[in-house]
Amino acid sequence: MGLADKAQNKAEELKGEGKEAAGKATDNDELQAEGKTDQAKGNLKQAGEKVKDVFK
Repeated sequence: MGLADKAQNKAEELKGEGKEAAGKATDNDELQAEGKTDQAKGNLKQAGEKVKDVFK
C-alpha cells in the first residue's frame, strides 16, 4: 500500500506541475489554478504517507 500510494501521490504532483506550466504558457488562469490544486493535493497526501511511516 505505501509505495504504490507514494508513487501515485508523486504522479499527481507532477501532473499538477504540468497543468500549471501549460496554463502559464497558454495564459489560462483556470488551468494554472487547477495545476496548483493538484500539486497541493499530492503534497498533502505525501505528508500523510510520511506520518504513517513514522508510526510503523
